[in-house]
Amino acid sequence: MTTTITPSSPVDIVDTAPTRKRWELPALGLLLLGTLIAYLINLSANGWANDFYAAAVQAGSQSWEAFFFGSSDAANSITVDKPPASLWVMELSVRLFGLNSWSMLVPQVLLGVASVALLWATVRRSFGPAAGLIAGTVLAVTPVAVLMFRFNNPEALLVLLMIAATWAMTRAVADGRWRWLLLTGGFIGFGFLAKQLQVLLVVPPLALMYLFAGPPKLGKRIAQLFAAGAGMVVAAGWWLLAVELWPSDSRPWIGGSQNNSIIELTLGYNGLGRLNGNETGSVGPGGELPPGGNGMWGSTGITRMFESAQGGQIAWLIPAALVALVVGLALRGRAPRTDRRRAALILWGGWLLVTGLVFSFMAGIFHQYYTVALAPAVAALVGIGAVQMWGARDRLWVRCAGAVTVGLTTATAWMLLSRSASFQPWLRWAILAVGVIATVAFVFPLARKQSVIAALAAAFIGLAGPIAYSVDTLASAHSGAIPSAGPSAGGMRGMGGPGMRPGGDGGRTGTAPDGAAARPGAGAQGGMAMGDQGMGGAGGLLGGSRPSDQIVTLLEANGTDYTWVAAAVGSNSAAGYQLATELPVMPIGGFNGSDPSPTLEQFQQYVADGEIHYFVAGGRGGPGGSGESTSSAIAAWVTANYTATTVDGVTLYDLTQPKS
Repeated sequence: MTTTITPSSPVDIVDTAPTRKRWELPALGLLLLGTLIAYLINLSANGWANDFYAAAVQAGSQSWEAFFFGSSDAANSITVDKPPASLWVMELSVRLFGLNSWSMLVPQVLLGVASVALLWATVRRSFGPAAGLIAGTVLAVTPVAVLMFRFNNPEALLVLLMIAATWAMTRAVADGRWRWLLLTGGFIGFGFLAKQLQVLLVVPPLALMYLFAGPPKLGKRIAQLFAAGAGMVVAAGWWLLAVELWPSDSRPWIGGSQNNSIIELTLGYNGLGRLNGNETGSVGPGGELPPGGNGMWGSTGITRMFESAQGGQIAWLIPAALVALVVGLALRGRAPRTDRRRAALILWGGWLLVTGLVFSFMAGIFHQYYTVALAPAVAALVGIGAVQMWGARDRLWVRCAGAVTVGLTTATAWMLLSRSASFQPWLRWAILAVGVIATVAFVFPLARKQSVIAALAAAFIGLAGPIAYSVDTLASAHSGAIPSAGPSAGGMRGMGGPGMRPGGDGGRTGTAPDGAAARPGAGAQGGMAMGDQGMGGAGGLLGGSRPSDQIVTLLEANGTDYTWVAAAVGSNSAAGYQLATELPVMPIGGFNGSDPSPTLEQFQQYVADGEIHYFVAGGRGGPGGSGESTSSAIAAWVTANYTATTVDGVTLYDLTQPKS
């Protein structure tokens, strides 16, 4: 049975997918094609994007062992500090098409387009084609989504799998079949292999949705949820078990851990440490924040998503989504327990609230691009709310709620655009003017033609700011460890600012537009992070090294005679040399330079066996540059026993030529 929302029946139940409208597929095709074309525009300007992951992609395209473990280098000295699933898609592409920016980033674009399509399908199933298309459009133009679906961080795959889990659970609520529960668990488990515990933020709303609205009796619903949990464990556990059981001396060190354990990484640095700030091996202290709540990663609190670092990324439609959630639940008040629309509101609302609150109060490492995990929930609720309010617009309280939604959205856009006053200065005034008129108009009952005009005005208010930020993001190069969408809006406290670009604006650094590591004369000055020496520099904590042609030639000479053509402290310091030469470079200490890999004794043995040619000085030497770290001990030993040579401003040590 298929029913349609009308002003007189705002709480009708949809038992099956809505009948397909003639205009629906052309509209969907236009949305997906437009998203694809937009995301491909200027893609190569991002170069290697995040050098840390780009180097791992290069390694995995050369070594199947590196592919399986997610190693930073093809010689498998250490892994990245995440499981490898997000790398696999890019590595397979590079194996097919060779190493360049496009072969690495186009798969991310396709994941983004797939996310838009799957969100459309999920929302459409419960609320119809209009809601699905609005949701897909909002996701496609959310600034942080535009950024991360063109970047090589794990977020692109993570978001797709989170949406996939909601799609499968939506199907489960419709018919109660076991297979949908198992598939939900499988998507969550594979999402764990993309970014570990972050995917679990959607588990509580998924479980609550089915526990409340699933068709079977309560006992069977509980049993099915346990089955979904088992599916999740299997989907993630096979890889975890393989890594834990693999002899540690014949696999790479687990990056981000202090004891070479994937379990430690999961529960510590990438787990509870993100919540309480106690992250051993991190770049700096988290945990208890000073008075005012301002730590290295910004202030915590309920307004965190609206602060300058995060606001322009995601906050534009959060108030609208919250109002839509309340209105939607109110409209479903008399529906049966198994009502799929109320179940969907529980799911999307729970996703927004749980994830938003965790992000707002976590005391550990937090970057603004993490907020892309909120984008599907915000987009879904906006699409749902728009259709629900339109269908019930004959009710005064619904019209008042619509007016509140428009007013809050107008105020949010004004606030966010005012932080970048020089960016399209006319836009905030246009949104304000249209917003004031639309807010008043929404209160009154209007004829259909006037209602359509008011709805179009609301769309302009809600989407003009995000689209402007997204266009700015598409037109600009982004690279480094902390990218940020849109123009500068004050930035993040702590190391590296809001992502860094020349002049201090948010999230951009230059790499060669053809995807090659930038060298003198090739692009803007890139990766100006801690320890970076600029063009030709040795790199640093947040930006990859940028070797000159002379250094690349030096490293490539007889490079295949060595297991590692060079070693450098910190993954980003090593990454640029590895990407430029396509030869393994050992990242001593992993991302932060603080992992005890290799030990001084192991490094000395590698050198004695002739496995490492050069040591590159100037990288990240452990937490705060502490002389107590393993990487600092290695650097000190090299300095004491080998002669320094400076090439294009970078200090090198030939480890085959000890001091006499």
